[in-house]
Amino acid sequence: MQIEPGTLYVVATPIGNLGDITQRALDVLAGVDRVCAEDTRTSKRLLTHFGLQKRLVALHDHNERDKLDQLTEWLQSGESLALISDAGTPLISDPGYHLVQHLRELSIPVVPIPGACAIIAALSVAGLPTDRFVFEGFLPAKSAARKQAFQKATQQTCTQVYYESSHRIVASLRDLSEVIEADRRVVLSRELTKMFEQSFSGTASEVLKWLESEPNHQKGEFVVMVQGAFPTEASQGMALEPLLKLLMAELSVKQSASLAAKITGENKNHCYKAAMALRDL
Repeated sequence: MQIEPGTLYVVATPIGNLGDITQRALDVLAGVDRVCAEDTRTSKRLLTHFGLQKRLVALHDHNERDKLDQLTEWLQSGESLALISDAGTPLISDPGYHLVQHLRELSIPVVPIPGACAIIAALSVAGLPTDRFVFEGFLPAKSAARKQAFQKATQQTCTQVYYESSHRIVASLRDLSEVIEADRRVVLSRELTKMFEQSFSGTASEVLKWLESEPNHQKGEFVVMVQGAFPTEASQGMALEPLLKLLMAELSVKQSASLAAKITGENKNHCYKAAMALRDL
């Protein structure tokens, strides 16, 4: 592909299996002048595996703001840069936000090179609703703050997604089991795309028991997915058609369907189809 001068390419890299890298990612990494990497040692191993020798620039949480002027100067002088994280898609719980925001304000081109992302990979095999989901990132380190985060997030009727580390996964599932309904479904994925990839589904208590049953179950990087909150009795008793008629008197079909889904807990697509049917009467 043609590498444009003065452009930052945000490049997704594999989350485990190196076979998941895309041809576009390889073309961009081969063609840019420099590669900005979260950990240059990790990225050098990746690039070396694919036979690429590139100038690497460390860009992580502790130096990102300090690097903005230098990176901007390179881009404005006509160089092209790639931004990668240790694994997956940059900026998704990884560095890069301040750089991309800064370049956008200066109207410097920023181009995505999509690829692997642990959130999407985990959701695709979880068997939980994906028409609406919310990504909550990494959980707080302390139990009290973690429980508070769970209590707030799990009130939502959409699927909730979290990242968690190996040394806190057991404590996090223990906290989760204490704050949500006993029959809410939880899906845990670990080591996605790697040799020991696993996904386990059950209640929070069942997932916790599975984790504690085998030390190897606690190793690796985790994605925790939680079924959305069950609709309340009030919303379950609310008839969808009268509600849509009321909303559509003031709002568009799309807005009415979206709001009706939030109020009733119904599937958004179902609400949209019902709204379209009412509009066509």
